[in-house]
Amino acid sequence: MYAIVVTGGKQYKVTKDQILSVEKLNAQVGEKVALDAILVADENTVKTGDQAKAVSVTVEVVEHGKGAKLNIFTYKAKKNIRKRQGHRQPYTKLKIVEIK
Repeated sequence: MYAIVVTGGKQYKVTKDQILSVEKLNAQVGEKVALDAILVADENTVKTGDQAKAVSVTVEVVEHGKGAKLNIFTYKAKKNIRKRQGHRQPYTKLKIVEIK
C-alpha cells in the first residue's frame, strides 16, 4: 500500500516505515503529525478525491536539520563587482508510521 501526500507545497509517494525529508514542519522531535493524502493505492484499488481525504497518513518527526550548503556567486565582467552568498535549506526528517 502506498499514498501520495502533500506537505510544504510538494507531493511525495510514501509507504509504511519509509524515512522521508520534507520542508521544515513546526513540530517537536517524537511528535506524531497527520498529513493530507491525495491518492491511496493498494493491490486492487486506487482511491482519489474525497475517498483519499478519508484516509489518515500518520508520521513521526525523527529530526530537524539543515541541508548541504549552496554557494551562490554572481559577478559583472570588467566591473570588479562580485557577490558571494550561501544558503542552507532547513528540513524535517519524517518516518511514516501508518496509512489507514
